[in-house]
Amino acid sequence: MARCLTIAVCQTGPIQRRATRAETVGRLVHLLEKAAAAGAEIAVFPEMALTTFFPRWRIDDQAEIDAFFEASMPGPETQRLYNAAARLKVGFALGYCELTQENDRTRHFNTMDLVGLDGAFIGRYRKMHVPGSSEPEAGTTTHLERRYFEPGNLGFPVFDYRGVRVGLAICNDRRWPETYRMLCLNGAEVALLGYNTPLLLDEAPALAHLRMFHNHLPMQAGAYQNTLWIGAAAKAGLEDGQALIGGSCIIAPTGEIAAQAMSLDDEVIVHRADLDLIEVCRKVNFNFALYRRPDQYGRISEPV
Repeated sequence: MARCLTIAVCQTGPIQRRATRAETVGRLVHLLEKAAAAGAEIAVFPEMALTTFFPRWRIDDQAEIDAFFEASMPGPETQRLYNAAARLKVGFALGYCELTQENDRTRHFNTMDLVGLDGAFIGRYRKMHVPGSSEPEAGTTTHLERRYFEPGNLGFPVFDYRGVRVGLAICNDRRWPETYRMLCLNGAEVALLGYNTPLLLDEAPALAHLRMFHNHLPMQAGAYQNTLWIGAAAKAGLEDGQALIGGSCIIAPTGEIAAQAMSLDDEVIVHRADLDLIEVCRKVNFNFALYRRPDQYGRISEPV
């Protein structure tokens, strides 16, 4: 019998700054219900799925900053989503802003949690490739993620989800080949990721026509080169004056886009992922045990 996992990608339209957590969580619950009705076994939500993408602004008041973060997960406002997972028997991956205490330090991470179909916590990933700057830079689209977030400190863990090995990634991680390779080497069969990506970049207007192409290209290459299924959820539409790209998708280990969102609003796409296809793709091109020679990669040639 074929091994399969039915994946849902839950794209959201814009989440404006004025939206309350209760309103936003209600939208996510509705998307999870739609995913369950379509037969999904696991769903993925976008990066920072509970708030607007606040790093587009410089904010100095720490209390105002911390209001975008979750001090516990689930918390009083997010428990509804976990309860819905248990009721619907659908697990999920959720991107959010994490506020935590470690070694007597207050720390801020861009985080994604994997939650089981019983609504219980399975595992956590913290974004490794934090882009942007800590101060606004003239002529560039303002992304001050490095002002508000530390780089992740959990590596690229892979978790067991009903017998399927699932890894997580967030936004800028998808552009780096190391992300997929580390997940693959750690045994991932499925990678779930969320992103918030602007439609236009002030620093590169000539590349505007390539934004969606460059959005999908590294994910398709990562899926193909590492024989992974990928589910990628965007936040889309005009959010607090900034246009976000959308293009949520599910990608096969062949590198093909198996399903793609067509709107810039709340939308669920679902695909039944054939996990046996992973082994087929490995036999064709990526038999790592046969072809990869890690002992050779670090060898430095002597100068001539």
